[in-house]
Amino acid sequence: MAWRVGALCALMALLAMVYQIPESAISCYLLLFVMKPDKMISMVMALAIIILVSIIIGLIFLILPYALGYPPVRMIVLVGSSFLFLWLGSASKLGPVGSIIALVIAFIMSLLGEIPNGELATRAILYAWLMAASPMLLLIGFNLVAGRSSWTLLCASLSERLTVAAEMLDRPDAANGEKLQQLLLEGQEEHQQRIMLIRLFSLRSAEQMNWMEAAITSSYRVLLATAALSSSLPQATREALAESCRRAADALLKAEADRDAVPEGESEIHAALRTLRLPDSQAIPKAPKSTFMAADAFSNPVHVQFALKTTAASVICYFIYTVLDWQDIHTAMVTCYVAVLGTTGETIHKLALRITGCLIGATIGILSLIYIVPLTDDIGQLMVLVFLTLTLAAWVSSGNERIAYGGIQIGLAFLLTVLHGFSPSSDLDVAFDRIAGILLGNIVIFIIFTLLWPVPIINSVRSRTDDAVSALGRLAALPPLSRSQRTLEASRVEENAAAAGELLKLVFFEPGPIRTSQAENLRYRAILFEVKSLCPVLFLPIQQPQSEIDRLCALSGKAKSTAPDNLSVPDITAAQNETGATVHQRIRRLKELLG
Repeated sequence: MAWRVGALCALMALLAMVYQIPESAISCYLLLFVMKPDKMISMVMALAIIILVSIIIGLIFLILPYALGYPPVRMIVLVGSSFLFLWLGSASKLGPVGSIIALVIAFIMSLLGEIPNGELATRAILYAWLMAASPMLLLIGFNLVAGRSSWTLLCASLSERLTVAAEMLDRPDAANGEKLQQLLLEGQEEHQQRIMLIRLFSLRSAEQMNWMEAAITSSYRVLLATAALSSSLPQATREALAESCRRAADALLKAEADRDAVPEGESEIHAALRTLRLPDSQAIPKAPKSTFMAADAFSNPVHVQFALKTTAASVICYFIYTVLDWQDIHTAMVTCYVAVLGTTGETIHKLALRITGCLIGATIGILSLIYIVPLTDDIGQLMVLVFLTLTLAAWVSSGNERIAYGGIQIGLAFLLTVLHGFSPSSDLDVAFDRIAGILLGNIVIFIIFTLLWPVPIINSVRSRTDDAVSALGRLAALPPLSRSQRTLEASRVEENAAAAGELLKLVFFEPGPIRTSQAENLRYRAILFEVKSLCPVLFLPIQQPQSEIDRLCALSGKAKSTAPDNLSVPDITAAQNETGATVHQRIRRLKELLG
């Protein structure tokens, strides 16, 4: 992933300088943002951006005669389009692409104020389209040649599941347990998205796609069953199952079914491995189709507030560098569109990564301008510098999500520092101005998002936790033989629990007035621990008493309420050692924690 991003950015730098495409640093940033390990996902996103930007550019041409000579019209377009696309990004599946569209329009509107006539304005708008479209076209062409296919990645990912399950069967220690838990928390969404794209573009035969779709479910069943495996299982049985998992993993890497017979047995792992080898006739359940707009798009004020806050921050930055006549700090406005997230804690965490990444990338860039760029005399040498630095930045951005955004900022700050003009340049003034712009944008975003309608992380944690508990109730209520449907509900439990757990880790970044108490954080950690402990056990084909099912179903919705002040919060470390805790005990404890 890292070298592919580095190569793409180096090629984009070459195109920008040969064909004199302005703001090549922004073009390279788009590559960092859009490029994914899966080439089909990357290409679909790139194509969507090209289509949306082309439509927007066409609309801008229609209003150009009115916007060119009338500053109020430009501001109305800037503010209106920014609000609309940021709101869509928050309230629909458009997501971060909405921020990119808002950024392109704002960038064009800010340029028109500096252009004296219509001909130059037309040229500037076309260059703005080229700035966004050329990296996307390059990305599509590159992935067609050197991208990693959805099928290959899917086979490797499912093979990893079975390999980790085999290691856990052989050595059921804490390290292997952690690996298994991480794969469970990843859920099924990414894999289902890949198989959907494979089916959409008919990249494999119908028979292969049906088998792989079943393998996605069966491999997750193996993970769930291994997590719930009794410690009393004989070692010989464990070793036989581990060997079967390894054979199936090797076969999956070759995109074929394991032809060797699975050892006889009635455990859930035996059943899952047999289904993996020869899928049964049971239909693979499909997740309910979600609409483009979020369910609360028109009722939840958070979406409108997010769009208003981000638009206000970008307009403030625009006014600052316009009044100061300091155009080289226009990166302040860019920052406003690429550094915001829904909650205050997430945004501040992102700002911290942005500032840290900015300082690292700017340091690399300035040192390059002082010691390396003066020694370069052609574009090829500059491409080598871009490739090496962006490979490093992409390596960081491909890592853990809690630091990934820092890698993107290392790359962007370096690009903004080094890539200005259409040839290698060692101008330090422009570099320092662009860094100042990034820091200014961060300061404005911080002030607005902490003072105006701050959104605490705990709201999202409650929503995700409630979704996990609801899925847990549905899982318990399903008939024991509905294995595929139970697998789907179990994956929903794990995905929502993982999302809530990651959000809890960002509470530290929230300002004091909206930060939840330590006791409340511990309570939610304990709830999520009980949910994750119950999920594999309830997944097993064991009929639970109706009273326990009713108790679990009744807990749905309670995560959104506040627990009583006198609730005792357990020691999670001690709870982790309670391996003998029954389903009844865990449900009772979950009810107490939910209040």
